[in-house]
Amino acid sequence: MIKGFKEFIMRGNVIDLAVAVVIGAAFAAVVTTIVSSVVTPLLNAAGGAEVGGLGFFIRENNPATYVDIAAILNALIVFLLTAAVVYFVLVVPMNTLAERRKAKLGIVDDEEISDEVATLREIRDLLAARRTDGTL
Repeated sequence: MIKGFKEFIMRGNVIDLAVAVVIGAAFAAVVTTIVSSVVTPLLNAAGGAEVGGLGFFIRENNPATYVDIAAILNALIVFLLTAAVVYFVLVVPMNTLAERRKAKLGIVDDEEISDEVATLREIRDLLAARRTDGTL
């Protein structure tokens, strides 16, 4: 059991995953700070001078019933920015490297075909086999 665990840990993709999680968490903290320091004040300024921010109270002057729309928008912006950076900084380069590696090794992906095309090819092959047997 220990040997299997050691092999699992020593695989490259486990290490890559750990690094990605750490980098993703650090980057999310940076994006959260930037959004809360820059975007939140801008959104709150849009709420007006008398309002505490972009949001509303369900019950007047009860802080527990305040719906903070700026916080929701900030969370969406943080998510989209983090996802975009992860995609463009990690996913796209890794896909490019994988394609280059496949091209260098001469690996060709099998084309994906529909069920209909597969059935038609099977029928074609059966008919070709009949012709060679002389049964058609």
